[in-house]
Amino acid sequence: MKKRFHVLVPFALAAIAASASVHAQVGQAGRLLASNCFQCHGTNGKGGFDAINGKSVGEIYKKLKEFQAGKEGDGLMTKHALGYTDAQMVALDKWLSTQR
Repeated sequence: MKKRFHVLVPFALAAIAASASVHAQVGQAGRLLASNCFQCHGTNGKGGFDAINGKSVGEIYKKLKEFQAGKEGDGLMTKHALGYTDAQMVALDKWLSTQR
């Protein structure tokens, strides 16, 4: 029984470390992508034309999808939104929801 425990512990620790690493990468990717928003929305989305920080998870993603679908006209945000993949929009959404 003790031998099995010693064998499983390294695997459990590796899984935890990998999970934390993936979480950090998503946060870092969202932060990097959000740096493109500062000219209109302020640093970390806190101001400018429209504050986009601190919104609930999913809110920014939904809005970006509406821009991509053309539901908000053909303005600058539509052009920006068309340049993002779904994964990038999820990362942006998650990052901006953590900014206060």
